[in-house]
Amino acid sequence: MSRPGTQYSLFESVEPIPVEQSPQEPAAKRFSDYIVYVDESGDHSLASIDQDYPVFVLALCVFHKRHYAEKIVPAIQKLKFNYFGHDSVVLHEHEIRKQKGDFAFLSHRPTRDAFIDHLSSVMDASNFILIAGVVDKARLGRGEGTSSNPYHIALGVCLEALREFLAEKQQDQLKTHVLVECRGKKEDAELELEFRRICDGDNPGGRSLPFDIVFADKKTNLAGLQLADLVARPVGISYIRPQQENKAFEMLKKKFFCDGGRSNAGCGYEDVGLMIYPPRKAKGPGEPTETIAPTGNPQST
Repeated sequence: MSRPGTQYSLFESVEPIPVEQSPQEPAAKRFSDYIVYVDESGDHSLASIDQDYPVFVLALCVFHKRHYAEKIVPAIQKLKFNYFGHDSVVLHEHEIRKQKGDFAFLSHRPTRDAFIDHLSSVMDASNFILIAGVVDKARLGRGEGTSSNPYHIALGVCLEALREFLAEKQQDQLKTHVLVECRGKKEDAELELEFRRICDGDNPGGRSLPFDIVFADKKTNLAGLQLADLVARPVGISYIRPQQENKAFEMLKKKFFCDGGRSNAGCGYEDVGLMIYPPRKAKGPGEPTETIAPTGNPQST
C-alpha cells in the first residue's frame, strides 16, 4: 500500500521483457505483434511556407504490443499521476514547450527541468522503433509545384520503411494497425484514400501492404499518439538547424530503424528510418549537392 502523496516510480522493474516474443502464439494469428502511432510536425501547405520551420515531418512510433501494454502505458500514467494527480491530461509538445494550459506550472524553471528529465527518462527507457519522413517544403515547392501534398509524400516513404521493418521481423504478412490523430472530416477522408491507395499497390515494390488505418480523437488519450507527438518536432529541428544542440534528437537517434539491427542503434539510419524528401545527390567530390528531379509519383523515388 502506497503512503499518501507517494511518488510512483516510472517502472516497477528494470528487468527487460522480451519485446519480440509472445509467450504463446494463437493457432490462426491475424494481427502482427506491432502497433504504430503516427503524428506530424508542421503544416502540409505549400502555399505559405513558414521560414522558421519550412518542413513537414511525419513520425511513426512502432511498438511491440506487449511492451507497450505492460511497460509504456503504465509509465506514462504514473508520470501524469505524479505531476497532475490524474491521468486525463494529454501530453502535447506545443503546450509543454509554450507552458500553456495544463502545463502552465512549467513556467517555474526547476519544476520544468524536473518534468522534462522525467519525461525524457520514460522516452529513453521505452523500446520503440522510430520511422520519420522530413519533407523540405521550400525545395519541394521549387521542384514539384504547390499541388504536391507533403503529408502524402511523407506517408509513402514511411509506409515503405515500415514494410521493411516488419519484413525483417517476419511480420509483414499479418495485419498491422496504424493509428493517426483525427484532423478534420475532409483531411481524414483524403488521408484514408491516399493510405489505401499506397497499400493497394501504388508503392515502389507494387506490393499489397497489410496495413489498416485507424483514426483516433486526441481525447482518447492514447500514450502512443502522445509519444509520436513528442518526437516529431525534434526530428524537424535537427534537419533545419543541424548545428543546434538537440538533446531530444540525440536520444531519438537510438530509436531509428537502421541497418544492422540493435547492435548498430544510433548509426546507419539515414535513408532507412529517417528519410529526407526531396533527396539530394552529390555532383562530385567537393561539389554541393542538388535535389534529385522527381519522376512520376513522388512515392516511387
